[in-house]
Amino acid sequence: MTRPTDVPPPTAQPPLSAAARSSARLGGTAVEPEPTPSGTVGAAGGARTGGLRLAGLVLALAAVLVVTILVSVTIGPADIAVADVLRSIGHHLGLAAEAPARLTDAIVWELRLPRVLTAAAVGAGLAVAGAVMQSLTRNPLADPYLLGLSSGASLGAVAVLLLGVAVALPAAAFVGALAALAATMALAGSLGALTPTRTVLAGLAVSQLCAAATSFVIFWSATGDSYREILGWLLGSLAGSTWASVAIAGTAVLVLGSALVGAGRTLDAFAFGDTAAAALGVHVPRTRWVLLTLVALLTGALVSVSGSIGFLGLVLPHAVRFVVGARHRLLLPVAALVGASFLVWADTAARTVFEPRELPVGILTAFLGAPVFAWLLYRSRTEAVA
Repeated sequence: MTRPTDVPPPTAQPPLSAAARSSARLGGTAVEPEPTPSGTVGAAGGARTGGLRLAGLVLALAAVLVVTILVSVTIGPADIAVADVLRSIGHHLGLAAEAPARLTDAIVWELRLPRVLTAAAVGAGLAVAGAVMQSLTRNPLADPYLLGLSSGASLGAVAVLLLGVAVALPAAAFVGALAALAATMALAGSLGALTPTRTVLAGLAVSQLCAAATSFVIFWSATGDSYREILGWLLGSLAGSTWASVAIAGTAVLVLGSALVGAGRTLDAFAFGDTAAAALGVHVPRTRWVLLTLVALLTGALVSVSGSIGFLGLVLPHAVRFVVGARHRLLLPVAALVGASFLVWADTAARTVFEPRELPVGILTAFLGAPVFAWLLYRSRTEAVA
């Protein structure tokens, strides 16, 4: 007869392995679960503490972004103080009666500030779009341009530049991106259910077709100044940013980016796979269509004002995951703020380091992004082995 004391105690659940933690950080299907609270009071306290930490981190990164914007506006051939930047902004917003010198005010308000704000919006949007794409496709190599959006936008932009209608470039690039999205979705849908694998393959096919068409148009028609202008746009540049660029990129990030950030819990469900997401109450096909469309609209709006800026939407989500984990409720807002600050500094370096010449910022992000991504892959492999 077995006595109660002879019954072995229940064994504790083993902690997640390093491989599982690494997979969660790199956007794989493993997501580290939250510890189960011992009671209702503990759950409420944990949620309150987590919310305070998130709010504190977001506020700190937002403060860093504000300082980044103000300091980067002062950097350039003309030496401008932060106080002059604040006076210029306050004067144009009706908050300060006294404006700086006319030339200083023109440099701040007409040249540098629109470019810096555009860079912040584009960086934030690309980081969010990249993180969402990696979750929806469960592919750690996914980026915002995976569905052929960049190639479609490039084709539209090159067409209007060669026609000499540069004023229509943002609209043409946006329409080209949407046309590429429609072609990708139609091709993926014609093959059956809209799965991540089919979507990625269809996007690659459309991307290569648009890239070939763009190359043909450039080879056939581009000469002299038009070729230089096209090359600068294809490499990704914020040199021509105006307040219209700020309006396009900023509105896209505020409206579409906010909608994607609000879908954080749904994206957490997708990280476990379609079957698990459906079991959690997510309508998988419809939700994937909606989120992919939002990402495409956001990316198309950003590419229309900046060209194709590579590696930012691929590398930054992975780097942020290593710091804050894979939960999208925290990942997406942090990635947006980090991406905004990163692109502001990258563009500041691109326009000042090689004076009097200016380097397209897409070249600099590729130079910085490739070794960082290689290091992230090496670190994830080391943790998986450990």
